[in-house]
Amino acid sequence: MLTEIRSARQVKGEPVRRWFADEALDLIVWYADDGGIAGFQLCYREDREEKALTWLKGRGFFHNRVDDGEPAGARHKMTPILVADGAVDKDRVLADFLEAARELDAGIGTFVAERLRAYPRG
Repeated sequence: MLTEIRSARQVKGEPVRRWFADEALDLIVWYADDGGIAGFQLCYREDREEKALTWLKGRGFFHNRVDDGEPAGARHKMTPILVADGAVDKDRVLADFLEAARELDAGIGTFVAERLRAYPRG
């Protein structure tokens, strides 16, 4: 079940954020000044890789893979970054989210689920 991480870092000048997590998913929700949801990022694992599906109001969806910065060879670990990724298994991601979000605030759960349902196929 997704539970809120109360110590989510707030950055001055950036939207207020809330962070929810369980063993399989992380959900970060950003809020606009009017209190509405301005965006969210749902992080999940697929084929041993972490993925991030981000939705931003007025911009839409972005799907990325997390490059964890692990070195190949004798280099030092680098900072993890988001890199473009291919298609999303929308049905699996939605099903996993709905299962994990059963006890999440209904407004957040419904908002994210509606956006995930609207994600284009392919």
